[in-house]
Amino acid sequence: MKNVTDSFLSVSYWSSAGSFGFNTDIFATNPINLSVVLGVLIFFGKGVLNDLLDNRKQRILKTIRNSEELRGRSLEQLEKARSHLRKVEIEADQFRVNGYSEIEREKLNLINSTYKTLEQLENYKNDTIRFEQQRAINQVRQRVFQQALQGALGTLNSCLNNELHLRTISTNIGVFGTMKEIAD
Repeated sequence: MKNVTDSFLSVSYWSSAGSFGFNTDIFATNPINLSVVLGVLIFFGKGVLNDLLDNRKQRILKTIRNSEELRGRSLEQLEKARSHLRKVEIEADQFRVNGYSEIEREKLNLINSTYKTLEQLENYKNDTIRFEQQRAINQVRQRVFQQALQGALGTLNSCLNNELHLRTISTNIGVFGTMKEIAD
């Protein structure tokens, strides 16, 4: 620091020799120097500072505009996504309702077809039972008829003599002759 002060003192020594010089009195020269420096800075720095502030302002405005545009596009995409979601939910509900109704319809069709099949099987069972009953009845009738016929033949053979035999034949021939006349 002493070197700086010495250089000012030596300059002040030379200043008395000419018209130019430094005043080393800090209290007298500081407000004037500061006002000159501030004036020069304000005069020349005002444009630079205004340019810097304008550039900064433009960048901030551009960033805000870009942010607003991005926000707008994001809101549009959000609304499209919500709309698409509502559409998909509606379709899912329709598929769900249609699926349930289709399941119910298939269930009813299956129940109805099962009832029809059971009814057909019941009818088939009843027809089979009736057929088997009829067949059993017919077998019993045939056996009864055969036994009755054998019993009648046995009785006839034991009771039948030639005269009774001829009379039965002639009576039957008369019955057949009458039936033939009626048929003609």
